[in-house]
Amino acid sequence: MVRLQPMDLTSLRAVLAELRPLLVPSRFEKAQQSSPSSLQIGLRHLQGLQWLEISWQPEAARVHAIPSPPRQGEGSTLAQQLQHGLRGLALTRITQPPWERVVDLGFSRRPQEPDERRLVVELMGRHSNLFLLDGDGRVIALARQVKPEQSRLRPIGTGDLYRAPPPLTGTPPSLEEPFERWQQRLKLLPLTLDRALQDAYQGISPALIRQLLPAGSARQSVLEATPGQWLEIWKRWRSWLETLQEEHFHWEDLGEGYCCWQPTPNAAPAQGPMVINQAMARYYGAHLTARTFQEQRRRLGERVERLVSREATMALEQEQLLATAPDSDHLQAQADALLSQQEPTRQCINTAQKLYRRARKLRRSVAAITPRLAQHRERHAALEASIVYLEQAENLEQLQSLEQEINDLSGQRPAQGAKGRRRDKTQPGPPRPLVLNTPRGLAVQIGRNHHQNEWIALRQARRGDLWFHAQELPGSHVVLKSSQAHAEDADLQWAADLAAHFSRGRANGKVPVLMVPVEELQRIPGAAAGTVRHRGGQVLWGVPERALVLLAKISA
Repeated sequence: MVRLQPMDLTSLRAVLAELRPLLVPSRFEKAQQSSPSSLQIGLRHLQGLQWLEISWQPEAARVHAIPSPPRQGEGSTLAQQLQHGLRGLALTRITQPPWERVVDLGFSRRPQEPDERRLVVELMGRHSNLFLLDGDGRVIALARQVKPEQSRLRPIGTGDLYRAPPPLTGTPPSLEEPFERWQQRLKLLPLTLDRALQDAYQGISPALIRQLLPAGSARQSVLEATPGQWLEIWKRWRSWLETLQEEHFHWEDLGEGYCCWQPTPNAAPAQGPMVINQAMARYYGAHLTARTFQEQRRRLGERVERLVSREATMALEQEQLLATAPDSDHLQAQADALLSQQEPTRQCINTAQKLYRRARKLRRSVAAITPRLAQHRERHAALEASIVYLEQAENLEQLQSLEQEINDLSGQRPAQGAKGRRRDKTQPGPPRPLVLNTPRGLAVQIGRNHHQNEWIALRQARRGDLWFHAQELPGSHVVLKSSQAHAEDADLQWAADLAAHFSRGRANGKVPVLMVPVEELQRIPGAAAGTVRHRGGQVLWGVPERALVLLAKISA
């Protein structure tokens, strides 16, 4: 997974340079807490409503503008405290202390009036925090309480007088500093170039070092740097300081990170309003969504593996009970033989009665065990298929649908409301399977979960459509809409390749795929959604790699 680049002094300066002309002044309108470590505030200005994302997440602490978010988290304690504390106030000041990753937002009734409230955001890695202060600088609300056992330097909580972070070490960078003094400061100790820059000056982040130093020179000693390297670093250093001074920022996506200034002199500044903020929102939004997706998929995968193991164990227990039980017919025959004697004794009669009771009990237990065993096997097969769907999921929406299906398969009940009532489930929309077209234009529907499988194979299918599924392997149902037009061999092969690709056998060279007319399919009563049986069918050989090539061409 690509490492997320934290917001540093330079990127924060670039973001605030775009926000000031738009938001000073602007009226506070709304606050909501979108996640445990992120807050969103809405500010009304002359052009409309602008939202800011403020996050104290250690690996992604940030402040930037975002598009209008969904309505969520208005009832959190912190959001309500901001809603109450900033109601009726306007944002009249946005300041950033020199060389600090701190934003100070001042709110008052009117411009030029003293601050009635301040919102201070500290973007300092795991020490990141947010504070709502009153006019005297006392903490009204904060994101994280810092107790004395957590920090001896600056414990802070509600009601305390706010204190700024400890002063930075190092010298503030300056355009007035000559080359000789700058080089001498860096060569004072025999360190590597990256370490020398961080120790000598304030506001130098690891991301900025990668942008300042030529490729491959970060771990080079200051004593080994050539005059040409020193001049190259000096030019970039001056270009960076000029960008900060003139606020001519530039956005560049570096693949594994980003840059808000151009290392070469005379670079064109960012064009258009809010370019940096928009790019920042896309960068963090995409990376954090990807991280959330990976984490949820990992968590859900572990849960499904546990459920699969549980169902397999329970099925084995039922099989053992069934296998070790005596034969009821044999017991019945023994009892009949005892009572068939000419003059059976009382003991024979009692023994026969016991044998009859054991035989009846066995018949009842077999009748109970058999459906339980079938149920465990069906759940096991459905959960095995869920693992395949989970491995092939592409977004959070698919994960949420799979999680709901897994809850249903495991028998998990909905969460209880405040008064013991079940929370109303949101009504899901119609299933949205993957739909592709063969080279001849025939539609192919691919189910990405159990309900989509059932929808395309049993509800939306029409006479003449063809159903494809990897033989004896969990995977997606694939329906070729051959009811629309005659399907040729190329269409059939294309559908077979897709069924092979969207199955557990996708790593194999070839996969046997069943092709069955949809009118030959039948849903199994009481089984999981999408569980079908069929009559007849034809076996084709699907090539997963060929389907992957076709999918790559379509996405391109």
